[in-house]
Amino acid sequence: MKLDVRLFAQARDLAGAEHVSVELPDSSTVATLREALAAQFPQLAPLSPNLLIAIGTDYASSETILSPEADIACFPPVSGG
Repeated sequence: MKLDVRLFAQARDLAGAEHVSVELPDSSTVATLREALAAQFPQLAPLSPNLLIAIGTDYASSETILSPEADIACFPPVSGG
């Protein structure tokens, strides 16, 4: 399945794009997406284990199964003071 993934903040800057396409097997999980992003965009590898993945308006766990029509967004972890 082909997924369109929106990248934000440092993830967008490192990948050099706001949207990327990732090809994954059917029934792939968020964990698989993180691995694929790191493989396709090596500059994202340091962020990949900690990327926050949102599907629609909710953050997804590593075990969440993805679907081709999912609205997927990736955010690097943030901290505040």
